[in-house]
Amino acid sequence: MNKSALIGKSHSKGKDNPVLQYVVNNSVREPQVMEKLRLKTMEDTWNIMMVPPEQAQLMANLIRLIKAKKAIEVGMYTGYNTLNVALAMPEDGKVIACEINQEYVNMGKPFFKEAGVEDKVNIQLQPALKTLDDLLTAGEAETFDFVFIDADKINYDNYYERSLQLIRKGGIIAIDNVLWSGRVVAPADDDITSQALDALNKKLHKDDRIDLSMLTVGDGLTLAIKH
Repeated sequence: MNKSALIGKSHSKGKDNPVLQYVVNNSVREPQVMEKLRLKTMEDTWNIMMVPPEQAQLMANLIRLIKAKKAIEVGMYTGYNTLNVALAMPEDGKVIACEINQEYVNMGKPFFKEAGVEDKVNIQLQPALKTLDDLLTAGEAETFDFVFIDADKINYDNYYERSLQLIRKGGIIAIDNVLWSGRVVAPADDDITSQALDALNKKLHKDDRIDLSMLTVGDGLTLAIKH
């Protein structure tokens, strides 16, 4: 599939943005199995939740840079980025994928098997906060290298605080949708989701436990690196 079709099938709106389309055309290298899962995901009504390919590739490169072997994904959806993370890690890598919807899990599993990474993926079909708390109770604090947060926005701060305990020094927490289509700039009085994201963005800006970058990738991606 050509890159123009690729971006048109994601939610990056590349067709309306020639600069972004240029970026995709000249940088994205999507493995075939990820393309197949992405196209399958596009059949779902909520495909807007899928990470765009250029954002997934950025995170894969970060995982390689820090030589990550243990990762957590808070909000797996159909597993497009879970597959991305698993492929980026070495053979002994493990990713714990948090999801509450069995149908989404079932959609992703065959592609994990096709890619040969099913043994790397540990799917936790329960609320993500329980999974993160269970990991802390099990003594897994400061043992993870990378966490990606892309679930219910109201709980983002809770996910962040637990993730900060779980990752090692130098580990990365990547937080998706931090711009929320621009609604975080001036959240409406009745928009609790935008308010929650805005509050977290402001908190992270002042958080001396991390180094920070907020990127205009996708719908906004924050990278928090633990001191």
